[in-house]
Amino acid sequence: MIRITRAHLNVDAQTHPGMTGKNNEDRYAVASFVLEKRDRTPVVFAVLADGIGGHKAGEVAAELTVNHIMQVVARSDGRHIRRTIEDAVTEASDAIVAHSESNENLKGMGATCATAWIVGDKLHTAYVGDSRIYLIRSGRIQQLTVDHTWVQEAIERGVLTPEMARQHPNVHVIRRYLGSPTPPDPDFRLKLFNDEGDHHAENNQGLQLQPSDILLLCSDGLTDLVWNDEILETIRSKPNLKEASRALIELANSRGGHDNITVVLISVPPNFKLVVRKNVNWLPWIIGIVASIVLVMGAAAFFTLGLLSRGNATATPTITPMPTLTKTPLATTPTPLATMTILPTLSLPIAPTYTPWPTNTGVP
Repeated sequence: MIRITRAHLNVDAQTHPGMTGKNNEDRYAVASFVLEKRDRTPVVFAVLADGIGGHKAGEVAAELTVNHIMQVVARSDGRHIRRTIEDAVTEASDAIVAHSESNENLKGMGATCATAWIVGDKLHTAYVGDSRIYLIRSGRIQQLTVDHTWVQEAIERGVLTPEMARQHPNVHVIRRYLGSPTPPDPDFRLKLFNDEGDHHAENNQGLQLQPSDILLLCSDGLTDLVWNDEILETIRSKPNLKEASRALIELANSRGGHDNITVVLISVPPNFKLVVRKNVNWLPWIIGIVASIVLVMGAAAFFTLGLLSRGNATATPTITPMPTLTKTPLATTPTPLATMTILPTLSLPIAPTYTPWPTNTGVP
C-alpha cells in the first residue's frame, strides 16, 4: 500500500493517563493509504494497544505492539487482510517476548490490541484481549468484539451476569494477550448481534459501512466506568468527533479515572459515496494495436507477392474469335456515387477524479 496524508473518513483519537497518577500505558496509531498507484482505493487502518506490566513494561509492550502491527500492515498489499493481521500479531508478540527476556525490569509484560482495517467502505476487525470496538448505526450501539477475560467466560457459562462482572475481583484477568509464551490467535469475530454464532460472526468480515456510521476503538479505562448506552448518548450529543472523544474521557475521569483512557473515533460522512480513481495501464493496449497492424501489413505483403508471382508465369496463348461489336447509346442519366459514412472517432475512457474526505469534520 501507499501512504497518503488525508483519510477518506473522519478520524479523531485522544488518550489520557487517568486520575491515579499512573503512567499512560495505552498506545494507538491511525494511518491512511491507497492500495497502489493504479488502484487508488482508499484505506484507513487504526490500531490501539493497552499495555500490561509494572514499572514501564506496559508502555514498552504497547509501543512494540502498535509499531510492529502498523509496519506489517503498511508494507502489505492490502488484499490479504486476515493473513497480514495474523503475521502482524505474531511479529509483535514475539518482539515483546524478546524484549521481556532481555531486561529483568520488563519481565511479564504484555499488551492487548484492537484493529480496524477499512478498505474503501469495507470493515475488517481483529483483536486480542479486552480492548473493544463498537459500531454506532441508526441510533444503536453494538459491541463488535468479545472480551478475552475470565469474567466474559463466566458470563457465557451463566455463572455471572454482566452487572455482576463489573465488580468481580477477576474483572481484569485476561485470557489472551500479546507477549504470552505462545503467540495469541487474533479474534476475527465481528458480532453484529449479541447472540450471533461464532462462524456467522467471522463471516461478517468485510462489513459494508453506511453513511453516518461511527466506529469506536477504546481501552478498558473507558468501558470499566462508562456503560454502552452512555457511550452512545455522549457521542450523539456532540457536534464533532473531537468533542465526542474529549467528552468520553472526561466522563470516565469524573467517575474516578482509575486507568488510562484511550478512544479512537472513525465516522463515515453523511453524504459519503465511494469514488475510486483507477489509472489505466495502456501499454498492453498499445502493444496489441501495434501487433495487429504488423499482422495486417504482413498479410497484405504476402497477398501482393502471390499476385505478382502469378502474373509472371508463362501461359500458352489461345485464339479466341472476336465478338461482333454493337453500338449501344450512352445513358443520359448518370449513376449516382455511393454515399460515404464517416465512422465516429474512438475516445479513450477518462478515469473519474478522486476527492478525499476531510479529516475531523463532524459527527452525523
